[in-house]
Parts: sequence; C-alpha cells; structure tokens
Amino acid sequence: MKSISRLALLLASGAGCGAALAQIQDLPGGPAVRQLNLHDAATRIAGEQAWLHWFMLITCVVIFVLVFAVMFYSIWKHRRSRGAKPANFHESVTVEVIWTAIPFLIVIVMALPATKVLVAAKDTSNADLTIKATGYQWKWGYDYLNGEGAGIAFLSALDASHRQMSDEGARGVMPNDYLLKVDNPLVVPVGKKVRIITTANDVIHAWGVPAFGVKQDAIPGFVRDTWFRAEKVGDFYGQCYELCGKEHAYMPIHVKVVSPADYSAWVVAEQKKMAARLDDPAKVWELTDIAARGEKVYAANCAACHQANGKGAGPIKALDGSPLLLNAEKSAAIDILLNGKGAMPAWKQLSDTDIAAVISYTKNAWGNKTGQVVQPADVQAFRAK
Repeated sequence: MKSISRLALLLASGAGCGAALAQIQDLPGGPAVRQLNLHDAATRIAGEQAWLHWFMLITCVVIFVLVFAVMFYSIWKHRRSRGAKPANFHESVTVEVIWTAIPFLIVIVMALPATKVLVAAKDTSNADLTIKATGYQWKWGYDYLNGEGAGIAFLSALDASHRQMSDEGARGVMPNDYLLKVDNPLVVPVGKKVRIITTANDVIHAWGVPAFGVKQDAIPGFVRDTWFRAEKVGDFYGQCYELCGKEHAYMPIHVKVVSPADYSAWVVAEQKKMAARLDDPAKVWELTDIAARGEKVYAANCAACHQANGKGAGPIKALDGSPLLLNAEKSAAIDILLNGKGAMPAWKQLSDTDIAAVISYTKNAWGNKTGQVVQPADVQAFRAK
C-alpha cells in the first residue's frame, strides 16, 4: 500500500510540474522554453556569430565524417581475414604535403570569417552613446557618460516581488521573466551604436546580453568595453555571467530598446526625476520622515543580504542589535556605507540623503530603538574628509 501511495504521489507531482511547465511561455528577448539554439539575434554581430556557430559546427562534422569514414573503410577493406598484406614504407613526401596543406587551408577558411567578426565586435569607436556598467554585489549601476542622456545614473536590481517568490520556494506558476525582471532597466535607442564600459566595485562580474552577442567581464580596478547596435525595439535580457557570490542568480540584466523619439522622452523624464531627487544637504530631517525614506532605501539595496528582518544570514552580520548601530557614534556606520568593509560593498553611489536615511532607519528599526538621527550634512562632511 505504501508503494502504491508513493507512486500516486510521484505521478501527481509529475502531473503538477508538467502543468506548470506547460503554462510557461517563451520570453521575447530572453530564454525560450526547451531552447536548444542560440537566442534570436537582435544585432548584426549576434547574427554573424550565429552564422559562424553553424559554419564551424557543420565544417567540423563534415571533417569528422570524412576522416572516420576513410578510417573505417580502410579497416574493413584491408582486414586480415580477407588476406590483406600490410604495405611496408617509411616516408611519402606526397602524403606529408597533402595532410599538411589540407588542414592549413581548412584553418584559413575558418579563421577568415571568425577574425572579421572578432575585429568588428571589438571596434567600440564612434559610439553614439557611452554607458558605464558597474557590477555590485548584487546589482548593476549604470552611468550615461556621453551622448543624449549624459549625466543620468541609476541602480538596476532584481524586482523585489521576484526575490520574494524565490524566498518562498518559487511555488506555483512563475512569470515568464522570473528572476529577470528589474526595477530600473537600461534604456537605449534603436539603431544607435551603444558603447558599454564595464568595471566592478567588489568582485569580478560579467555584463552580457545573448541577443546582442555581447559579454564582457567587469573587473575591479580595470575598465573593459564592448558595444552593440540593436536593430529592433523590444526587451532583451541577460545575467551576470561570472560567479560573483551567493546572490549570483539574482543579478539580471534588462535592456529596453526604444525608438529615438521614445528615448528622448525617457531622457527628459529621467532628468526631471533626478532633479526632484536632489535634496538640500543642509535640510534637517525629523526621525519619522527620514526613517520612512530609509526603509525604502533598505528594501531596494540592503534587504537581499541583511534580510528584511535585519537578522542577516550566514556570514552576513545581523543589523538588529548590532553594536555598530546601537552606538551613538555616527561616523563608523557612515564609513562602512561609503567605503565598505569585508563582504560589505561600498555605497558611494547613493546620495547623502539616502545614506543618512538608511542609517537612521536601521538605527531605529526592529529592536534598535535608539532614537538617533543621521542627517545628510553628517554624510556630506564625512565625504569631504
């Protein structure tokens, strides 16, 4: 009876998984269900790479078939049971020339188109738009350096609702963009050459989008670059392609390609949002207001590691009851936020007000009822040291 019950349970589980999988659809610009081939190309470089993939594969298969066909034919034709006598020779100039010349020609035929694509993929000159992508544990920071939109900067992290789904065990039917949805996608215009400069703040990351045919390591202390020119509008997805720590699976990349007119409208909207976020560093905040703002900053940037309840996990220290936060001295907490320490990354990209807000929040959240407030002026003064 137990065996029958277990079998029924397995069949029911399998049916449930099958039903869930049946409801998952392909993600345009991202992975497809049961995908075996490369992503659909959205750039010319990606199309050339796909062509090279099949050209190399077919060439290798043809060589494999021909070589092994000749080998097996020779074994079968000249087998001992048919009375074949082995030839006795040592050198053959003709054979040496043939088996040297033919592979050399094959390598040349394969290398020429590959070199052409490789050189084109590394030519980042004359870009219409230059964007710096900085890898953080575990999110991306984007800074628009040159071209339309220069000066825009923001962080792009996994959407909080998707992280919650993962924390709950990813039960039920997941959305098609599960663990690929971000709060702030990278927005670029279609048909424009976009240069991506990569670097990292803490460990080695890698920025890439398969549909664009680009992947470039982001290394702390180094600057690398790549480029793409999207040929169609839409949403395209990638992930960090370097094992960068325990949250590696939660570091997606979302690039939204829009028309030039829509891009110009987005730039104007972002510039207005940035202007609205420019806080007066001399403003003196009340605890209630700055803690409310700090809670949002904490949820977007800190909760992934320190947990929403401030208890931490594994090597990540708990903030609830932390002596650092309970101490009336402010500078130590500001120092860690700005410069990082150990596994804690630096958060210099946050504004003075956001840093002051998140410290004020953590000093008064959970069991940390200190009543202490850190003002933006405190952070500004620390930066100036």
